[in-house]
Amino acid sequence: MAGGGGGGNARELDQTPTWAVSAVCAIIVLISIVLEKVLHHVGEHLQDRRKKALFEALEKVKGELMVLGFISLLLTFGQTYIANICIPYKLSNTMLPCPKVYESGAAKQDHAAGDKGEHHRRLLWYEHRVLAGGAAPAGCKPGYVPLISLNGLHQLHIFIFFLAVFHVIYSAITMMLGRLKIRGWKDWEQEALSKEDATSKDPARFRLTHETSFVRENTSFWVKTPILFYIACFFRQFFRSVRRSDYLALRHGFISVHLAPGSKFDFQKYIKRSLEDDFKVVVGISPLLWASAVFFLLVDVDGWDAMFWLSVLPLVVVLAVGTKLQAIIAEMAVEITERHAVVQGMPLVQVSDNYFWFAWPQLILYLIHYVLFQNAFEITYFFWIWYEFGLRSCFHSDFGLTIARVTLGVIVQFTCSYITLPLYALVTQMGSTMKRSIFDEHTSNALRKWHKNAKKKNEGKTSHTLGATPDMESDASIGQMAKVTATVDLEEKQSTPGGKSSPYQQGDLLTG
Repeated sequence: MAGGGGGGNARELDQTPTWAVSAVCAIIVLISIVLEKVLHHVGEHLQDRRKKALFEALEKVKGELMVLGFISLLLTFGQTYIANICIPYKLSNTMLPCPKVYESGAAKQDHAAGDKGEHHRRLLWYEHRVLAGGAAPAGCKPGYVPLISLNGLHQLHIFIFFLAVFHVIYSAITMMLGRLKIRGWKDWEQEALSKEDATSKDPARFRLTHETSFVRENTSFWVKTPILFYIACFFRQFFRSVRRSDYLALRHGFISVHLAPGSKFDFQKYIKRSLEDDFKVVVGISPLLWASAVFFLLVDVDGWDAMFWLSVLPLVVVLAVGTKLQAIIAEMAVEITERHAVVQGMPLVQVSDNYFWFAWPQLILYLIHYVLFQNAFEITYFFWIWYEFGLRSCFHSDFGLTIARVTLGVIVQFTCSYITLPLYALVTQMGSTMKRSIFDEHTSNALRKWHKNAKKKNEGKTSHTLGATPDMESDASIGQMAKVTATVDLEEKQSTPGGKSSPYQQGDLLTG
């Protein structure tokens, strides 16, 4: 770092006007306070609307931003020590992201800045030198160079800032597109609620299985050949990935298995809550994803074209996941034809984890999580290169390939957020178990409170032989609590014969 009386334009704080220091600090503090207040008000808004899952997702985003801020802080305080780490000059010329340039210092920076028209990039570099201290780190013996220069550390610092900003933007876009898709199913839900009683009680609703809409739209000649089966499922995800008959059949199967048949249950609202729970997973960044990001930076070597193939990988994964989800729906329809020749009303699909890869429905969510993170990281990397080095820099030597990568990234972002993630939220309900979001917040809190009280009473019981407990009243209360009856919000406003509206319907969780 330059000393206190550094020459040129590299002035330290002891030679900087106090009004300049205070003005910069005031602006930075003001921006930070505004951002903190905005996030706080968003959290209060979610809590007021009882969007607990979204509020937890917001907290997770804030936690990831804190991690990125901590990384930035480590770079700031450790840049002097990192820049003083020396490596052999020959080693410093291996695995470069751009071709080696044997020019003067000023010419090298002009090359990294891009074409001659981008004078502001060169000016930005000189400003970076001022921020970094204006002097190259000393201490490397002849034949050795710094591991990373101070200017390179500052550019990496800017990259961390880009990651933080774009992580928030991509999370918001993902949730917005997913909710927009699910909102389109509301009309189907209202139709199902209004016609459910008439359909279930009409004895004339006996039909051949292949005449039902769900079976007819999901079975044809292509289901008899495995290759044609998966080819058809691949293309189906792009054209009405969720049809009306699919939604109604899956809704009917879920209610018939997990709830009482004919229950007035708002399935669309439940799917929306389920998507919000899944969103908590999607916005997080696990250590494995950080490892993939580091690998992404490692293989960005000039001449390898590894970045293009890494950009293709999320596209392949999201298309494979979409094909699998469509195949699950088709398999349900095929199984109906194999079990029944005639059905009454809506055909009943079977729910099972065996439909999913390795009988593990959660695996699909992890794959979607990887696709969204990898795609967001790649597009963030593109914009950072554009900002730091210019659009036509050496990082984008094959500009056509770069545009193809960005286009693939946009397609993957839209496909995964608007098609695959909502489709997963629907199809994953066909697993063997229900999700927590089946209950509203009040019911979940009541069950947790009951479980906590029952656990305390069990811990407080003395060890006696069954039937020899002296406190019969305590046993009676515990036995009564074992019979759990909870109020589930099956419908916000259910009509009653007297013309009044009953917002809740009582249901025994053990019997449906």
